[in-house]
Amino acid sequence: MHNIPFLATGARHGYTTTLGDLRNGLAIDLSHFKQFELDADAKTLTVGPGVTVGEVFDPLFNAGFDIQTGSAPCPSFIGVTLGGGVGRFQGVYGLLADALISVRLITADGEVLQVSRTSYPDLFWAIRGAGANFGVVTSATYSVHPLTNNGDMFLAEFLVPPRRWSEYFRIMESMSPLPAELSSLLLNSFNTTTNQTQLFAHWAYKGSETEARKHLSPILNMNLTTTQMRVLPWNKLVENTFAGAAVTVCEPNTNRNLYTLSMKNYSASTWEAVASKLATFYARYPHARSSSLLYEFFPNQAMSAITLEGTAFPRRDTTAYIIHTSETDNALARFGEEIRRDVAATSGYPEITTFVNYAHGDETLEQIYGKEKLPRLAALKKIWDPKEVFSFNNGLPTTYP
Repeated sequence: MHNIPFLATGARHGYTTTLGDLRNGLAIDLSHFKQFELDADAKTLTVGPGVTVGEVFDPLFNAGFDIQTGSAPCPSFIGVTLGGGVGRFQGVYGLLADALISVRLITADGEVLQVSRTSYPDLFWAIRGAGANFGVVTSATYSVHPLTNNGDMFLAEFLVPPRRWSEYFRIMESMSPLPAELSSLLLNSFNTTTNQTQLFAHWAYKGSETEARKHLSPILNMNLTTTQMRVLPWNKLVENTFAGAAVTVCEPNTNRNLYTLSMKNYSASTWEAVASKLATFYARYPHARSSSLLYEFFPNQAMSAITLEGTAFPRRDTTAYIIHTSETDNALARFGEEIRRDVAATSGYPEITTFVNYAHGDETLEQIYGKEKLPRLAALKKIWDPKEVFSFNNGLPTTYP
């Protein structure tokens, strides 16, 4: 045995600081594992770990299907799944992990297993929410969904000037809970053209324009500056979000520093205070103007319909996520930590909580995986990875507490 530490990598979209614990190790590059098999009769899709989220869109749509996905095109489709996989369609279809049927898994001792509800069910439970801890997935099979409304969605985006932030946040709060088909993103950033902090609002409705306008009437009645409002097919949603800004999070070899939080409560007063604080921060630290805050408002009806005990994913009552993105810098890091604390106070959870795929790396195990999940996860870790070979991506212990 050589005992060389390693990471299995797909699209290399991970951010957590725990990845830095790998020293003098190897990367097992799975990016060329591009298996893609769609069975239209069985309504299943099988992919390899090199297939990215964006590479799924067009083939599925062209075959008459869709699936719940993330909001960025560049992560590995399987990699997203192993953490649970949140996204704009989770109100209708649930998490990406909820679509998972089976995986081909290589364990720490080199055994190749077919893992599903009926084959190694405990391991199947664990990989849906904590999957990076239990092996290398070389293929995964999912359920896919026939298109509804011909695959069309309604998309609307608006600019919200500072003088109307308070009004917008109050309306957002009043719209909670969002209908299953309606999701929103809100980008709080610095506009170098206008030289001021702005809110850039995105709304997507999985259904007809008529129904979308009914649900969006409180926002439409604000008569905000509209940057786009149109019907488009679901496979074109990500590339048309915020004028293609999703591509910027896919640039390789870029230092990024994320502080994130999960929320189940909407709080207009908190968001307004955070936006004001961000504007002040931009004024004080001009070099910080490339940083941003992103709110993801994702409905959770289908996600929460699955029992909490059914998978390792810890929080199915979450309705929103906030992500502070910046370069590595001490002032920016302190600000990210401060924003995380501020939003946590009204999040509806008793402490900071985060989604494992979004974790910064400084959170506790309980904040990432949930205290109620950890005893079973640790017991399974002891069985399947007692030497903690898979330990660099928000790693689990083999005992708890």
